[in-house]
Amino acid sequence: MDLFVAGAGPAYTDRVGATGAAYLIELSGTRLLLDLGQGSFPRLASATDPADLDAVLVSHLHPDHFIDLVPLRHYLLFECEPPRRVVVRGPADLERRLDDLHGEKGFSAGALDVRPLAVGPNEIGGVEVEARLVTHTAESYAFRVDAGDRPGLVYSGDCGRGTDLVPLVRPGDALLCEVSFGEGPVPDGALHLDAPAVASLASATRPGRLLLTHIQMGFDVDRTVAAVRAGWDGDVSFVWPGDRLTL
Repeated sequence: MDLFVAGAGPAYTDRVGATGAAYLIELSGTRLLLDLGQGSFPRLASATDPADLDAVLVSHLHPDHFIDLVPLRHYLLFECEPPRRVVVRGPADLERRLDDLHGEKGFSAGALDVRPLAVGPNEIGGVEVEARLVTHTAESYAFRVDAGDRPGLVYSGDCGRGTDLVPLVRPGDALLCEVSFGEGPVPDGALHLDAPAVASLASATRPGRLLLTHIQMGFDVDRTVAAVRAGWDGDVSFVWPGDRLTL
């Protein structure tokens, strides 16, 4: 399984180049994109032809996770000859949100086949993706991309309770996990994770690799890694836009 990080940033940041969440998975000839947040389309398009995506999976309806579906739609419609289409699966209100943004009913349908996600297994291009609801917005998902008899990849999306992810993670999996509030603590009412919560999750599930992402501005990366390592003895590192990993 190959992972390309097209974007790994939160909703706002002072880290130059930290575009919104977007993670390209290539497995058994299938290309899945997990989220497509603000500013991430150019890096995605520099790495692969977006028209070749088998599907985009949207974790929840915050713009830093889906707003670059707009340039994807335009690319498929205006740059491809003939125009191409891509399947998009996400929360039930996704298509209406995109249409309302442009004040145009049917805007999304011009190039995107938007379908609601189902909790549980979703078959996409021969790859099974398990979706599970997590605590964040009214409809937020985490995903596990299954790799058959090999370790898979679990993506937290944005998640306010680490225990929500426990049923998805199998020992040896790569865990791509938000750590929005760095070394912590998470402010009251902010439904995100910090280093102690991520370390507790990792200790409970024993992933093979822990990949941190989505850190807010103002939090120190090195201190965040150290805080995770204080409660987790496994492999831990941050991912950044432009990173390529074989899992």
